[in-house]
Amino acid sequence: MSILKSDERIDKLIRENIDIIQSKSVFSFSLDAVLLAYFAQIPQTKQAVIVDACSGNGAVAFMLSAKTTNKVIGIEYQERLADMAWRTIQLNGLSGKVDIIHGDYTHAEQWLAYDSVDVVTCNPPYFAREHHQCIHEKETYALARHEITITLEEWVSTSAKLLKMGGKLYCVHRPERLVQILAVMQANRLMPKRLQFVHPKAQKEANIVLIEAIKDGKANGTRILPNIVVFDDQGKYTPFMQEVLYG
Repeated sequence: MSILKSDERIDKLIRENIDIIQSKSVFSFSLDAVLLAYFAQIPQTKQAVIVDACSGNGAVAFMLSAKTTNKVIGIEYQERLADMAWRTIQLNGLSGKVDIIHGDYTHAEQWLAYDSVDVVTCNPPYFAREHHQCIHEKETYALARHEITITLEEWVSTSAKLLKMGGKLYCVHRPERLVQILAVMQANRLMPKRLQFVHPKAQKEANIVLIEAIKDGKANGTRILPNIVVFDDQGKYTPFMQEVLYG
């Protein structure tokens, strides 16, 4: 019996040499996920606990699994996406490297103890619930893009509760919400330490921001890293992006 459903396909995470199941019927991973996995610094110590929140079809979790010998735990609300991630695990023989939980991240204490996690990555819904585009989207896309089942405050506070002192949260988001994101992080004992803006082209405004925050970190010492530019003037990936995507 085929591991794929009728509307599914297999794409390749080239840098990690992992086959991943995707479908046009549900939200597929994008460059945001690739950049988040690249940006996240994963501890090499044994027994580090690594969690990927709002995991979707597991793309970030699978990319992180290539950076560590520790297991990566993904948590995904949508059953269809979690099922696709489970089958990707089977397809690649990654049962010892990645685990996917189908559940509500705001109830993560059901599976993980508070103050026990070393790293959380999160590619959350970007748009506030009242965003006008929501009513025009399929439910599965709306849930992935809009704060319908989880809000900014909820995923940040849940991450803060799970993280150990000194644990790190990595997220990718939209620059227009940066002030709000940083305020919510600091209200939850998460101190922003590294920020990096992503521009589609050198002369275009940033449309992505990557953020690293440390639980109970010092209030000073925030670093703004050099900008990432995705495409050159000819519309081809820049050398940096080629390295990120292909290794």
